Amino acid sequence: MRIFRIAIAVALALSVGIVAFAQYGMPPLKNITVTKEEIKKMADTQAIIETKFGNITIKFFPDVAPGHVKNFIDLAKNGTYDNTVFHRVIPGFMIQGGDPTSKDPAKRRAYGTGGPGYTIKAEFNDKPHVRGVVSMARAANPDSAGSQFFIVVKDSRFLDKQYTVFGEVVSGMESADKIVSQPRDANDNPNERIEMKVKIVEGK
Repeated sequence: MRIFRIAIAVALALSVGIVAFAQYGMPPLKNITVTKEEIKKMADTQAIIETKFGNITIKFFPDVAPGHVKNFIDLAKNGTYDNTVFHRVIPGFMIQGGDPTSKDPAKRRAYGTGGPGYTIKAEFNDKPHVRGVVSMARAANPDSAGSQFFIVVKDSRFLDKQYTVFGEVVSGMESADKIVSQPRDANDNPNERIEMKVKIVEGK
């Protein structure tokens, strides 16, 4: 039984890794610098993911993943996430989105292979992959995350320190639960498009 559980954990880990985020050739690594002032500001910043199933509000962890938080905020502000979809939903595990390729319905078979044209350095930390956590998808190389992220709907501690946790849901998990339960194809891609728009709300 224990071996079976380990096998399931490995399979699920791959679903947010190589399988779900296979890129053709490694894009260049982007050097992201973050000042102490920016870290303080990002700690008071939230992201609101708008979907047809309701909004999901995220707070960030810039103290442990400043580069990832800054990257997410910058991508949201420049519209990279708008009209992308949650392209992989696995009940009892997570929902994944943020691939710019998914803006085009005609490229459905390529969903999960795209990114912003660069990768960022891993910031593995001690934040656990528990329900509501927001983390970054990547390929086999630890420094291969770009824009794709996932929201954990059930504790998945086997991902700890292998993927970069950079935030958590503070409201709207019921929307994530609705998204993860949608009918999907053999690649775990929902049959109907679940688009998002991401707005950044900065604190005073």
